[in-house]
Amino acid sequence: MAQRILELAAEEVPERLQEALQSLGESELGDMVTRQALKGRETAALLRGIFKGSPCSQRSGVLRRLQVYKHCILLVESGDLNLGKVSEIIGLLMLEARQLPGHALAELATLFVDVVKGGSLSNGKSLELFSTVLTALASLKENLAYGKGELNGEEFKKQLINTLCSSKYVHICQLHHALVCLKISQCLVLFGPFSEFPVTPYRYSGRWDPQSVIHLANMFRDIPLSGEELQFVVEKVLRMFSKLDLQEIPPLVYQLLLLSAKGSKKTVLEGIISFFNELDKRQKEEQRVPQSVDLKVATMPLDQLRHVEGTVILHIVSVINLDQDLGKELIRLLKAEQQKDPGRALCPFSVALLLSVAVKHRLQEQIFDLLKTSITRSCKDLQFLQASKFLQDLFPQQYDVTAVILEVVKNSAFGWDHVTQGLVDLGFSLMESYEPKKPFGGKTADTSSGLSKMPAQQACRLGASILLETFKVHDPIRSDILEQVLNRVLTKAASPVSHFIDLLSNIVVSAPLVLQTSSSKVTETFDNLSFLPIDTVQGLLRAVQPLLKVSMSARDSLILVLQKAIFSRQLDARKAAVAGFLLLLRNFKILGSLSSSQCSQAIGATQVQADVHACYNSAANEAFCLEILGSLRRCLSQQADVRLMLYEGFYDVLRRNSQLASSIMEMLLSQIKQYYLPQPDLLPPLKLEGCIMAQGDQIFLQEPLAHLLCCIQHCLAWYKSTVRLCQRAEDDDEEEDVGFEQNFEDMLESVTRRMIKSELEDFELDKSADFSLSSGVGVKNNIYAIQVMGICEVLIEYNFNIGNFSKNKFEDVLGLFTCYNKLSEILKEKAGKNKSTLGNKTARSFLSMGFVSTLLTALFRDNAQSHEESLAVLRSSTEFLRYAVSVALQKVQQLEETGQTDGPDGQNPEKMFQNLCKITRVLLWRYTSVPTVVEESGKKKGKSISLLCLEGLLRIFNTVQQLYAARIPQFLQALDITDGDAEETDINVTEKAAFQIRQFQRSLVNQFSSAEDDFNSKETQSLITVLSTLSKHLDPASQQFLQFLTWTVKICKENALEDVSCCKGLLSLLFSLHVLYKSPVGLLRELAQDIHACLGDIDQDMELESRSHFAIVNAKTAAPTVCLLVLAQADKVLEEVDWLIKKLTSLGSDTSEDSSQASNQSQALEKGVILQLGTLLTVYHELVQTALPAGSCVDTLLRSLSKTYAILTSLIKHYIQACRSTSNTIPGRLEKLVKLSGSHLTPQCYSFITYVQNIHSESLSFAEEKKKKKKEGEAAAVSTAMAKVLRETKPIPNLIFAIEQYEKFLIHLSKKSKVNLMQYMKLSTSRDFRINVSMLDSTLQEHNTEDAENEPDNDQSCTAEQTDENQEPKKKKRRKK
Repeated sequence: MAQRILELAAEEVPERLQEALQSLGESELGDMVTRQALKGRETAALLRGIFKGSPCSQRSGVLRRLQVYKHCILLVESGDLNLGKVSEIIGLLMLEARQLPGHALAELATLFVDVVKGGSLSNGKSLELFSTVLTALASLKENLAYGKGELNGEEFKKQLINTLCSSKYVHICQLHHALVCLKISQCLVLFGPFSEFPVTPYRYSGRWDPQSVIHLANMFRDIPLSGEELQFVVEKVLRMFSKLDLQEIPPLVYQLLLLSAKGSKKTVLEGIISFFNELDKRQKEEQRVPQSVDLKVATMPLDQLRHVEGTVILHIVSVINLDQDLGKELIRLLKAEQQKDPGRALCPFSVALLLSVAVKHRLQEQIFDLLKTSITRSCKDLQFLQASKFLQDLFPQQYDVTAVILEVVKNSAFGWDHVTQGLVDLGFSLMESYEPKKPFGGKTADTSSGLSKMPAQQACRLGASILLETFKVHDPIRSDILEQVLNRVLTKAASPVSHFIDLLSNIVVSAPLVLQTSSSKVTETFDNLSFLPIDTVQGLLRAVQPLLKVSMSARDSLILVLQKAIFSRQLDARKAAVAGFLLLLRNFKILGSLSSSQCSQAIGATQVQADVHACYNSAANEAFCLEILGSLRRCLSQQADVRLMLYEGFYDVLRRNSQLASSIMEMLLSQIKQYYLPQPDLLPPLKLEGCIMAQGDQIFLQEPLAHLLCCIQHCLAWYKSTVRLCQRAEDDDEEEDVGFEQNFEDMLESVTRRMIKSELEDFELDKSADFSLSSGVGVKNNIYAIQVMGICEVLIEYNFNIGNFSKNKFEDVLGLFTCYNKLSEILKEKAGKNKSTLGNKTARSFLSMGFVSTLLTALFRDNAQSHEESLAVLRSSTEFLRYAVSVALQKVQQLEETGQTDGPDGQNPEKMFQNLCKITRVLLWRYTSVPTVVEESGKKKGKSISLLCLEGLLRIFNTVQQLYAARIPQFLQALDITDGDAEETDINVTEKAAFQIRQFQRSLVNQFSSAEDDFNSKETQSLITVLSTLSKHLDPASQQFLQFLTWTVKICKENALEDVSCCKGLLSLLFSLHVLYKSPVGLLRELAQDIHACLGDIDQDMELESRSHFAIVNAKTAAPTVCLLVLAQADKVLEEVDWLIKKLTSLGSDTSEDSSQASNQSQALEKGVILQLGTLLTVYHELVQTALPAGSCVDTLLRSLSKTYAILTSLIKHYIQACRSTSNTIPGRLEKLVKLSGSHLTPQCYSFITYVQNIHSESLSFAEEKKKKKKEGEAAAVSTAMAKVLRETKPIPNLIFAIEQYEKFLIHLSKKSKVNLMQYMKLSTSRDFRINVSMLDSTLQEHNTEDAENEPDNDQSCTAEQTDENQEPKKKKRRKK
C-alpha cells in the first residue's frame, strides 16, 4: 500500500490519491508509516504523499494529518528509529505544521503537553516540532475553543505554557496564573463563577520527567515568549535543578543561560548561585558530621561537586563573552544582594564566578571594586562587633568574606584553572591598594592575631595569603606570581615593599627549588640591587638565600654584582654590597664549622633542608669565603656607615661560620691597632682624632670606634666561650690562635685601666667645651662625646662578663660608668641650653639586650652569698641602678619600633623574647617590692627607679602584644616561674593576666590612699595604662573580667580624683571594659547626671539634687575632661546604632524565603536600636541643661546632637519604607521614643542654643568693654573674639536643620502609619528674628533724652547688634533654597 501511495503521489492525480488514503483506517495508516520508517525506505516521500492527499481544506484531510502527526510523535519518541531518520521526519512535520488549521494546532499542542506529562520523551527531538506548533499557535488570529469559552492563539499558547510550567498540581488556588494570562472579562465569559471552573485538581500536572528537562529548556529558546511567560519558564527550570543528577546540571545551565538572552537574567543568575551555595553548605555540613542520619542529603562526592561547579562557571563565562549584558547583570545582582545579605551574595561559588569573569578587562575594575569593598566592609564589621558586647548579642555570627575567598583558592585545586588568573590579579590588587604606609624597617609587626589592626592591613594580608595559597596549589602559575613579586620589589623601591618581601620569603619557604626555574628573573633582580634601598636589599637577599645554595650561576651573578657595587659612587650601593657579602659568609659554611644549632638564626637552615657540601666541597667554600673577606677588607677604608654595617655583621658570621674566626679576628686586630696607643701611661688610650674627617668646614665621623670595639668585645667573648673550648678539648692548634686572643685581652685591659684614669679634659670634653652643631668644633666634640660614652659602655659589658663577680672588676665597671655619667650629664646640661645639640636626643646604648637582662638580674635578684660583696659595689650607686633600668627601657623601645635591637642576637626573635621575659620578671619584682613613695632617690633629680621600672613594664607589655601576640600565654607564664622551663600546654591566659592585674591594682589603690603630697600623677597614669593593656587578655565572659570591671567602677565612684590626666585614663579604662560587658548607655546617663549636678543648670534659678554617682566627676574634672569623654563614648554608641539601622534597612529589603527569620531578627534589632536611642536621649537631656563653659564642650555637644537627630531621622525613614512595603503599623516603642524626643530633648535643645548665644554675646560685650578701656590692639582683640564666636556657633544652624529634618519625616511617617506622631512635638522656636527688649528700651531712651555725648556709641552698638540679629534669617533662607 505504501508503494501505491508513492506512485499515486508521483502521478499528480490528487483525486485517486485521496481515494486511496480514505480507504485506509487509522491503525492501517499508522502501521504503514511505522513499517516504512523502520525499513528506512522513502519515509519522507511517503509522508509527503500522505500530506498531498490530505488537503487542509477538507475536514477528513485535517483529521488524517492529525493522525499522522500524533503517530509520528509517538514513533519518534519510542526510540526505535535512528537519529537521522528522526531528524528527517521531524523536519518534514515542521514544514507542514504551518498549514494546519487552528483547532488542529491546538489539539496537537495538547498532545505534546500530555507527552511531556507522561514522561515519554526519550530523545526530545519531537520538541522541535512542539516549538513550531506553539509559534504557529501564537500567530493565529482566530478564536479557539477552550473549556466552555474561546481563546485566541496567543492566549491559548499562554495557557499551555502556564499548564506545562506550573507546580506539581494545578489546584483551584492556582487560578492566579490564568487570570494573569487571560483578560478578566474573558475569564468570566469562558468559565463563569470560580465554582464552575472546569479544571479538576489533577487535570494539568506540571510534572516534568528529569530526563526531558534539558530538551524542554532548549525548546523554549525557539518559542516567542512574553516577559511573564519567560519568568515562569525560568522558575520552573530552576525548580527542576534539585531533581536532576549532578552531572546533568551543567548542560541545563548552559541552555538556561542561552534562554536568558530573551530576558530574566537576574532570575537565572540568582537561581544558579543560590543552588550551588546550598550545595556547598550541605557539603560542609556533611564534612562536619560525616555519619549523616539523613541519607537523602548524604553521598555527595566533593570532587564531583567541584568539577560540576567549575564546568558551570565555564559555561557562564562563555555566555558572558557573547552577551555583555549578562555580565553587567551579574555585577548588579551581587552588589544589590551584598547590601542585603553578603553571606548569600558572596559565597565561594559566586566569588569564583566573579574572578573568572574578571579575566575580561572590561569588567575587571567593577568586579575588583565590588570584592575590595566587600572585604574592607567585612573587616570593619568584624572589628565593630569585636569591640561591642551589645552588637555581639544581636549578631552572634558574622559573615567573613576573607574566609570565603581563601576557600575559593582551596576549591580551585579541582581543575579551576579559569579562576587562578583572577585570584592572582585580586591578590596583587589588594596588596597594592592597601599597602603599608610606614617605612620598611626591621621586622614587620605580627598582624596575624585577631582583628587588632586596621581593615586596610587585614586586606593587604589577605592579598598575600591569596597569592601564597594559589602559589602552593597551582604549579603552572608559580613563575608568573614570582616574576610579578620581584617586579614590584624593583619598581616600588620608593614606597614600602616589606609586604612583598615577606610574601617572597614565604613563597621560597613553601617551594625552595621553584627559584631555579626562574633563576634568570632572580639574576635580573640582582643587577638592580645597587639602586634599591638598603632595607629592601637585605630583605630580598634573605628571601632568595636558599637559591644561592643550589644554583651556582645565581651565586656567581650575585658576587659579580656585589663586587661592582663595592666600588660604586653611591653609598647605598656599597652598603648593599656589604649586606650581600655578609649574607654569603653566614650561609656558606666551611667544613668543620660549628653547627647552626649553637647559633640559631631566623633565616637560613630553616628555609631549605639541603647540605651545601653535596654541591660544593670544603676547599671551594673556604676559598670562596676568603675571597669575600678580601673584598670586605677594602670596606674598612670606606665611609663610617659602610664600616658600621661590617662591624655589626661580623658577629653573626662567626656564629654561623666558625672556621672564619681567625681571619676575622686578625682583620679586627689590625683595624683597632690604627687607633690604639700601646704606651701604658698615655692618656687617653685611643686616638680619637683619627676617627673624624674634615671636608672644608664640615666634620664627619670616619671610624665608628665604639662600634669597632663593641664588635671586638662580642666576637672575643663568643670565641672564648665556644671555639676555644672545643679546641682545648681536642688539644688541636692551640698555639696558633692564642696570639690575637691574648692581644685583644691585653688591649682591652689596658684601655679599661686608662679610661678610668682619664679625665674629661684628656678628651677635650670638659664643661667649658662647645657642643653646638653650628660650629665645626661643636660637631667634633659631639662626635667625640658619643664615641667616648660608647667605649665606656663596651668596656662596662666586657669587664662585667669576664669579672666573674670579682669586686675589683665591678669597681672598674663603676669607674667606667663614672666617666660615662659625667659626659652624659654635660650633654644633658648643654641640651637644656641649646635645643639643637645632639644631647637633645639620648644616644643609643652599646650594651646588648642579653647583657642588659643579665645585669638587671644580678643587680636586683641575685641573692647568692658569694656574690653579695661584689654586687654591693654596683648596688651602692643609685645612678648606676637608674642607668641600667634606663638602658633596658631604651632597648625595649627600639625593639617595639623596629622589631630588632643592636648587638648579638638582636634579630633573633626567640632570643629577644627570652630576654624580654627575664627583664620583665626583674622589673616587676623591683616595682612591687620597692614602692615609689618609699624610695629615697625619688626625691632627687631625675625619675625614681621604681617609676622607670613601671614605664619599662608598660612598654614591654605593648611590645609583646605587638610583636609576640601568639606567645602571650608563654610570656605571662614566664612572669610567674623563675626557671622558665614549665610546660606550655593548657595555659589559662585569663588567670595569668588576672594575677598580674591584681598586683598593679594594689599599687593603684596605694596611690589613691596616699597623702596628697605623695600622690604621683605620672605613676598613676602609667598604672592605669598597664591595667588597660593587661585587661585585653581577660576573657570578657570570665569571672575575672567581671571582678575587674566591678573594681574599676568602684574606684571611679569612691575616689574624688582631681588630676585631669589620671581621670581621663581611668574613665577610658572603664568605658573599654564596660562595652565588652554590656552597652554603656546606662553608665553614660549616670555620668551625665553627675556633670549636670556639678556644673549647674543653664537656668540659674533651678535647684538641682546634690546626689553623685561617681566621685571622679568633680569641679576640676567635669568639664571639659569627663564631658568630652562621655560625648565621645556617646558618639561610638551612635555609630553602632547607625550601623544597626543600615542592617535593618537591608533586612527590610530582603524578600527571600527566610522571611520569618529575617522578621524576627528585624524585631530584635529594632528593639535594640530604640532602647539605645531612648537611653541616649536621657543622656543628652541632662547635658543640654548643663551650664557648660564655652569652648570644646559646647561645640562637641552641638555636633553630637546634630548626629543624634540625623540618626533619629534615619530610623524614621526606615519605618516609612517599612510602611510602604507592608501594612504593618509602627511599634509602640517607636511612639514612646518620639514622645521622649519631643518632651525631653527638642525644647531643651532650643533653650541650650539660646544659652550658648548668650554666653557668646557676653564674651563679645566683654571684648567691647576692653576695647573702650584700652585702645591699643583694640581691632585685633575684637576680631579675635568675633572669629571665636563665629567658629563656636557654626554647629548651631546644622543642629536646627537636623531637628527640622527629623520633624519633616515624622510628618511623613504620621501620614503613612495613620498615627499622629507630631502631637508629641512642641512648636519650634521661630528663629527668623528676635526682639532684644533691653536694646529697644535703651534706644528709645536715647531718642527721648537726646544725649549727644553717648549717641555715637549707642548707634554703633545698636547697629552691631541689629546687624548680628538680622544675619540669621538670611542664613536660614539660603539653607532652604
